[in-house]
Amino acid sequence: MSAHSASARSSRVLPPLTPGPHRRRLTIVAFIATIGGLLFGYDTGVINGALLPMTEELGLTPLTEGVVTSSLLFGAAVGAFLGGRLSDARGRRSTILMLSLTFLVGTAICVVAPSFGVMVIGRSILGLAVGGASTVVPVYLAELAPFEVRGSLAGRNEVMIAVGALAAFAVNAIIGNVWGHVPGVWRYMLAVCAIPAIALFIGMLRMPESPRWLVDKGQRDEALTVLRTVRSADRAEAEIAQIEDVADEEEQQMQTGLRSVLANKWLRRILLVGIAVAVFQQLTGINTIIYYGQTVLSEAGFAANAALVANVAPGLIGVIGSIVSLYLMDRVNRRTMFLTGYALITVWHVLIGLASVALPEGSGARPFVILALVVLFVGSMQTFLNVATWVMLSEIFPLHMRGLGIGIAVFCMWITNALLGLFFPSVVDGIGLTGAFFMLALFNLVAFLVMLKNLPETRGKTLEDIEEDVSTGEIYIIRQ
Repeated sequence: MSAHSASARSSRVLPPLTPGPHRRRLTIVAFIATIGGLLFGYDTGVINGALLPMTEELGLTPLTEGVVTSSLLFGAAVGAFLGGRLSDARGRRSTILMLSLTFLVGTAICVVAPSFGVMVIGRSILGLAVGGASTVVPVYLAELAPFEVRGSLAGRNEVMIAVGALAAFAVNAIIGNVWGHVPGVWRYMLAVCAIPAIALFIGMLRMPESPRWLVDKGQRDEALTVLRTVRSADRAEAEIAQIEDVADEEEQQMQTGLRSVLANKWLRRILLVGIAVAVFQQLTGINTIIYYGQTVLSEAGFAANAALVANVAPGLIGVIGSIVSLYLMDRVNRRTMFLTGYALITVWHVLIGLASVALPEGSGARPFVILALVVLFVGSMQTFLNVATWVMLSEIFPLHMRGLGIGIAVFCMWITNALLGLFFPSVVDGIGLTGAFFMLALFNLVAFLVMLKNLPETRGKTLEDIEEDVSTGEIYIIRQ
């Protein structure tokens, strides 16, 4: 029997999901775990409002501003790589607990940092935690979720990332406007991160380990105990048998190394597609708004405190867009989502550049027009591309190279993010807001063309069907 037919038969014999305390327990587990996503969003977004007062106190230049911002992102690339390996060895729950403590340590160092060098160390430590959370939390959710609701449950982490970024913008606006005159006000903005980090640590102490990880480690009884807390009794018994079957299949499955992937033209091509999906997601420039939104809006004409308040609007539309995206993912083709997203973003970037030229500095309309275009950009990104990118990366790689493929793609994503974060202040300083957004528009036009030619369609296919189509090259035949 093929893996596909075995999986289908196993799915049919599982008892249906039923309401009860186990469903409420699963909701609680998902909420606690996704605090890791909230921390991800807050720590990447808080620099937005903290950077200007930090620059004044620590004497940062455009280049060192970029270093402070990007140090978290380079750390995240390392954290994403190490987090998966650590969670395989120590467990998902244990790794998330360790990440919560890493968030606390990094926050403490940043809050007391007396100099540029110490700040970079603290931000790098925070990056390890952010990168680890970006890989471990989705895996933990997916391994605990029933297959019927896995997409919506795992997608909550993306929503919490957007909520975390919105929280950072809101906290920055409140603290900046109420205590903006206080020396070191940016330290208070950073210190708020300790609250969800403590909540994550305390909450995870009472959360279960992944039953899939427990089965892989030979701890069947413990895994069944966990499943009985988040499933009905008959469903737990049936599902533990399914997990054991899949674990046995994967143990026998040959894992493909990088050399073998590069030697096979179809596997090499799907790896390049995955890297393109990851890298172009960063070249949308979404994180320039998350990290430097206050700077962009100040360049547009807002006063510093007004820019902090205005910055909440992109954060709010980001949350709304990510929720809408969860609804669309099972109803709209992946290629349609990507192509629509890149087309819209290219238009908004061109219009931002044109508005900054057509509306002179000092014009009353200039800051509000640019803010409206930034909101449209963020809304398009969150609705059509952000969730879709992570779903696509989780689907396109065959089982035997899935860990390798996702690892390489996400590593490239974080490195691109870091380089953009490092150089964006210098780019704006050198060519201005107009030039920066015209540059991003060019990146996104290229992304649209690359996706039009190379992106496969995966909606409505099982993972086994996708794997077979990748192996034969059938997946690259685009059917409109």
